[in-house]
Amino acid sequence: MNKMSKAGKPRALSGGCGWLKILCNRGQVPSLARVFFMEKLSTLLRGALGVFLCAAFQGITSQAAVEDGPFMKGRRFAATDFTSGKVCIVEADGKISWSHPARNSNDVWILPGGSLLFGVGNGVKEVSYKDNTVKFSYNGGPQAEIYATQRLPNGNTFVGECSTGVLKEIAPDGALVHSVSLIPPAKAKGRATPGGHGFMRNARVLASGHFLLAHHDAREVAEYDAQGAKVWSFKAPAIVHSVTRLANGNTLVMGGDSGTPGVYEVTPGGKIDWQVTNSDLPGKPLRFVTGFHVLPNGNILVSNWLGHKQFGKAPHLLEITRSKKIVWIYNDHKQFKTISSVHVFGDGDAPLSSEGVH
Repeated sequence: MNKMSKAGKPRALSGGCGWLKILCNRGQVPSLARVFFMEKLSTLLRGALGVFLCAAFQGITSQAAVEDGPFMKGRRFAATDFTSGKVCIVEADGKISWSHPARNSNDVWILPGGSLLFGVGNGVKEVSYKDNTVKFSYNGGPQAEIYATQRLPNGNTFVGECSTGVLKEIAPDGALVHSVSLIPPAKAKGRATPGGHGFMRNARVLASGHFLLAHHDAREVAEYDAQGAKVWSFKAPAIVHSVTRLANGNTLVMGGDSGTPGVYEVTPGGKIDWQVTNSDLPGKPLRFVTGFHVLPNGNILVSNWLGHKQFGKAPHLLEITRSKKIVWIYNDHKQFKTISSVHVFGDGDAPLSSEGVH
């Protein structure tokens, strides 16, 4: 633990045992045994205390290593580079082993079976990183801006269209299964892109069938029911980009760029239960917190988007503990310009985890 290590080594008691000296001086210990008794007992007490303090110190530091150690060290991950227009797989040594063109990509998922699902600006693709086979493709048209996608349990694909303000469920063959418009008809009438550029970024379909959205320009996170009615919202202290609903019922929010960059955990009542911002971190590294992956040890891996004149000025990825310590970073500015989304591999080619953490 940092506080313990800064304090230095445990100090032994000095000058023998004070209470024993008092007894001797008062004649309550025979004079012939006085020196021997004092030295033996003092040595015994010092030794026992030293063993106790060392064991306690080792236990504390071991616990800290479990809680605060880097999970990402030696891990593979998938990431999107919004500015360079590509999606990549990065190996344990930090080098790219596979990449594919992905214009303006803002969302990526590792899927079982050796493929990635990701956005491509005005559409979504699933591509095998084994043989580059395109396994799924959706195109929203030349005016579409798509920043969110998700593979659903039924095998269909969720697509969140920012420019139209429409949430869609697409079948494997590309057919539209269902759609929900979040923009009132009166506002959308006669407009091809009523949502514009800033209506939303990341979005997720919840187990309940509701939708959880990050409304970029409005700085608002909102939950909508299956018919598109707003049932919950939270006004964030920054432009918001990515969201998820945690197992404890709270909502995890990522944001920045304008306002206070950070990670916010929000209760159903709209209270910030936990947060980490630049005021908590040395060097103030956060720029625009976009993608994330909640790791099994409780740490949060965040992608730190470095657009808007921030190229090369901070790490691309940071692993941050719940005690607000940075324990791992990825800052290769030659291979990447702006990482916008990240998803971590588990064993082999399987995703580490997905629902509720990414």
